[in-house]
Amino acid sequence: MADEVLSQNEIDSLLSALSTGEMDAEELKSEEKEKKVRVYDFKRALRFSKDQVRSLSRIHENFARLLTTYFSAQLRTYVDISVASVDQLPYEEFIRSIPRMTILNIFSVPPLDGRILLETNPNIAYAMLDRVLGGKGTSSNKVDNLTEIETMIMSQLFEHSLENYQEAWGSVVEIEPVLEELEVNPQFLQMVSPNETVVVVSFNTSIGEASGMINICIPHVVLEPIIPKLSVHYWMQNQQEKENDPEEFAALAKTIQSAQVDVRAILGEADMSIEEFLKLSKNDVIRLDQLVEEPMKLKVDEEEKFFIQPGKRKNKLAVQVLDEYRRGANQYE
Repeated sequence: MADEVLSQNEIDSLLSALSTGEMDAEELKSEEKEKKVRVYDFKRALRFSKDQVRSLSRIHENFARLLTTYFSAQLRTYVDISVASVDQLPYEEFIRSIPRMTILNIFSVPPLDGRILLETNPNIAYAMLDRVLGGKGTSSNKVDNLTEIETMIMSQLFEHSLENYQEAWGSVVEIEPVLEELEVNPQFLQMVSPNETVVVVSFNTSIGEASGMINICIPHVVLEPIIPKLSVHYWMQNQQEKENDPEEFAALAKTIQSAQVDVRAILGEADMSIEEFLKLSKNDVIRLDQLVEEPMKLKVDEEEKFFIQPGKRKNKLAVQVLDEYRRGANQYE
């Protein structure tokens, strides 16, 4: 255990208590010799560090944003999804915490082993179903007697949403989620042993007037091969490698080179009132703020980029670049 560092105020208070007799130095020494015991529950083993839990939270916050966009487009109604909590607990405890009858989507994530569970509260699931079938998003709870058509619609709706899950994990590992089955009774579902540690990501979800929770249950066995990638150090190192990747830089440069931009050569500018403009007639001369011997400026998408001079190339009007324009530079001014 690391030594605790006392502040100056705590040191002063301790010295004062010793000097007044409120505390006995011998008692303190005897307390230090005693073994300090901390209760540890082996059934609720914490197998992920706070750093790794934060990384999982960051991944699923991205997933929540993608899922909000996906369901908003599919259901054409107000949708709001946000991460409420990220916890690690035994699988048995998670099963006890969800409704007796609910919507359970079980999907695999190759190349990772194991399966992940996406549980959707019936209030949310039936609001989605009602919207897909042309309703107003009214919620009802009749999970125990889903028809084949309702089961198929829900399966397709959640199966397509897994593309967003693949994208959310893209910065850590390339996965290919595949929906395997849709179940309604958690008691018939045994993904891992009851004491297996799982990470449960809970989302606050609103679909129109309905609200409820969506939970993602990820067993430790699924994340075990990629646990080192869930550290902040890995994220920073991976980001730095991407920034220094010459192939990615070359691809980005090639893409930028084909971008279309608006380029304009500015002869000069002049200010005049609307009245003066309306009185203009043939052969009138507008005096510009640009002297003949001064170089012109070339604008790229309204940004001044180069000093230029006019000329011709193959009997066509053209400009020659003299120098790069630097804001505040006075080499031509």
